[in-house]
Amino acid sequence: MGAGSLRERIVFERPKSEPDGHGGIETGWTEMFEVRAALRWLRGGESVQAARLSGRQPAVFTIRANDQTRAIAPDWRLRDLRRLALDAGGQPIRGVFNIRAVIETEDRAWIEITAETGVAT
Repeated sequence: MGAGSLRERIVFERPKSEPDGHGGIETGWTEMFEVRAALRWLRGGESVQAARLSGRQPAVFTIRANDQTRAIAPDWRLRDLRRLALDAGGQPIRGVFNIRAVIETEDRAWIEITAETGVAT
């Protein structure tokens, strides 16, 4: 895969949970870093077709492997900046993907991230 196929700009976010100063816990997302990625929509087998019928769309994002990207975990999420749409309150309504799996390729040059959009984040 060449650099020219990395057309998407994506931002990784990890969950945050910290005291709000009033005895409660504030939850949300902390932006970690932005990278370029190649995107491939999954279209294949029965489980993919079933997911699409229920409004979910699985995809694979391929990014360069480095120390930063190797820290990505399945409890993180990513935002595709090219597809991102926000509601009136500034909350994302499209372009947000939950990460399902993070796999490094055999040559250790790339990381493939299976993610799904259309699900609660």
